[in-house]
Amino acid sequence: MMSQPVFSDSSRPTVCVQGLGFVGAAMAVSVAAARDANGLPIFNVFGVDLPIPSGLATIAALNEGRFPEATTDTKLRSATKLAHENRNLIATVDESVYGLAEIIICDINLDIEEDKQLPNVNFNGFKAGIQTIGRNMRPGALVLLETTVPPGTCARVVVPTLAHELSCRGEDPDSFLLAHSFERVMPGADYFDSIVNFWRVYAGHTPEAAAACRDFLEKIVNTKDFPITELGSTTASEITKVMENSYRAVNIAFIEEWARFAEAVNVDLFEVIGAIRKRPTHSNIMRPGFGVGGYCLTKDPLFAKIAAHRLFDRTDLSFPFCEQAVEINDVMPIVSLQRLDSMLGGLKGKRIALFGVSYRQDIGDTRHSPAETFFRAAVKKGAVVKAHDPLVVKWEELGLELDPDPPDASSIDAAVFTVQHQEYCDMDVVAWAEGAKPVVLDANNVLTPKQREQFRFMGCKIQTIGIGEQ
Repeated sequence: MMSQPVFSDSSRPTVCVQGLGFVGAAMAVSVAAARDANGLPIFNVFGVDLPIPSGLATIAALNEGRFPEATTDTKLRSATKLAHENRNLIATVDESVYGLAEIIICDINLDIEEDKQLPNVNFNGFKAGIQTIGRNMRPGALVLLETTVPPGTCARVVVPTLAHELSCRGEDPDSFLLAHSFERVMPGADYFDSIVNFWRVYAGHTPEAAAACRDFLEKIVNTKDFPITELGSTTASEITKVMENSYRAVNIAFIEEWARFAEAVNVDLFEVIGAIRKRPTHSNIMRPGFGVGGYCLTKDPLFAKIAAHRLFDRTDLSFPFCEQAVEINDVMPIVSLQRLDSMLGGLKGKRIALFGVSYRQDIGDTRHSPAETFFRAAVKKGAVVKAHDPLVVKWEELGLELDPDPPDASSIDAAVFTVQHQEYCDMDVVAWAEGAKPVVLDANNVLTPKQREQFRFMGCKIQTIGIGEQ
C-alpha cells in the first residue's frame, strides 16, 4: 500500500478504476471531474493498470496530466490536465489501493477468441482481474462492472469469484455490492461527453447494490438532461449492451446488400438513405462504408451465443442474424479493395495511399480497424501501400511507423480515403495533387462533393462506395 497520502484532500471518497484502456482512462478522468455544489472535486480517483509497457505508458501520461490516447476532444484533454492540477487523480500499478476505495470500477477487456465460427471467450484473464479486486477490496465496497460481457457473467462469474476471495480472507462472502452499468463511450470529438452527458443503464445484484450504483452515477452523469434507467437484474443490463451493439452491427450489414445493388444500377445510396431518414422511425438507418472496426461491434454480437451455450447451457438457441452480420461486416474492406482492383486494372505493383487507419474519425484507435484487413489483403495481392493517419504515429498491429505527412500524389497510383478525419474533409485536394492524376476511391463518404468535383475536374478517375459510376 502507498506509504504516504498522494491526494490534495484525503477526506474525499476514493474510487478505483481497474484497467486504463480507451474506456478506463476516460472513466477515471470523468470521475475525477465530478464536482459538488461548490465546484469542488467529489472523488479521489486511483487508476490502476498492469506493469506492462502499455500500462506503464498510460500511467505516466495520466500522472503528467496528459490523456494517454490521441484524441481531438478538448474537453477530455482539459479535464485530464485539471485532475492532475487538483491532485485528485493518480495512476498506479499498486493493487493494494483497491482496499482504500468505496467504489471500484472494472474496465478490463473480455475478448472473443479468434475462431469466430465457434465463438468463445477465455474468462481466465477477466477472472484474474476480479480476483485481484476480491483479494484487496474492503468489505461492503461497490464493485461496478462496465465491461461488455456475455449476459449472465455478473451472476455466474463475478459474484462467485468475489464471494470466494472474500471468504478466503475470513470475510463474509456476501459483503460486497455488485452492479453492472455498461459504458457507451464513443472515442472521438465527444469522448468526454459520451460518459458525463449521455444516458446510462444500470442494475444491481441486490437492491442495495442498485441504490449504491444509482447514487454514484448521479454524481458523475448529468442525469437531469440524460436520465438513467434501472433494470431488474444485472443479466438484463448485460443483454442491453450486447443487444444494442448487435442491432447496430446488423443494421450495417443490411446496408451492405443495398450498397452493392445501388452501385450495380448506378444509384447514389446516400441520397436514398437521406430520404429514408426523414421518416422519424427510420432516422438511425446506417450508411455504406469501409468497414466495421473498434472493440465493440466486431465482437459483441457473438456474446449472445456464448452466453446461451456456456453460461446457461442452452445449446438449442441460435443467433443467425448476429453471426451473419459479423461475417458480412468483416469482409467490407475487401469490397473496397475489389472496387479499387477494378479501377486500376489489377493491384500487382500498384502504389496505394491509404488515408486513415484508425477505426473511426477523431481518434487514433486502430484496434480491429478495417484498414488493417484492407492493407494486408492489398499487400498480399502485390500492391505497395503507404498508410497515413493524422492521429496515429505508430500502427501497432502492423508495427509500422507512419509518416506525419500525406504521401505525395505523384508517388502513387491510387488514393483511398477511409476515415472521416477532419484533416481529410478539409484537404485542399488541388494543392495536394499538384497536377498528378491518381485514381481516387472514397471508401467511407470522406470527401465533400466539392472535393470530388475537383478530383474529376483534374482528370482523376474517382468512385465512391455506395454510389454507382461517377
